[in-house]
Amino acid sequence: MPYKLSINHKQVTVDVQDDTPLLWVLRDALDLKGTKYGCGIGMCAACTVLVNGKNVRSCQLPVSEVKGDVTTIEGLSRPGELHVLQQAWIDLDVAQCGYCQGGQILAAASLLSANPHPTDEQIDAAMAGNLCRCATYNRIRAAIKQASSNGSAKAKENHARV
Repeated sequence: MPYKLSINHKQVTVDVQDDTPLLWVLRDALDLKGTKYGCGIGMCAACTVLVNGKNVRSCQLPVSEVKGDVTTIEGLSRPGELHVLQQAWIDLDVAQCGYCQGGQILAAASLLSANPHPTDEQIDAAMAGNLCRCATYNRIRAAIKQASSNGSAKAKENHARV
């Protein structure tokens, strides 16, 4: 069945079965490989995307239930520039293997959109469901703190896009 979706602020049509998880629509039908398959049961958050600015585990969301704008890691920044979080990730060498980082960054973007200056405890609570096998949690927290303080105008502009 054809579905019309808004992915990264573009309208797309995909012809897939109703129960196809959004993860596989993104990866297989739309060739957006930044959203990763981790556990398949919504526990690791490697598959995190934003739907209307909120974290969603795309491995658990059937395409038939997608309502609103979906943002993947590929659509987080504007063409030719990095999102303030992506820059912070680079500045602080957050990623080791990098597999979970798309989901981590999108979860952080959702957090900063709701709370532009979170405390360490708020960051830890918001990021608790995102697993990182390389255990870069301290660098993830530091990057979120950097993005929240770096940003004045740029951060507000980027957060408003999420």
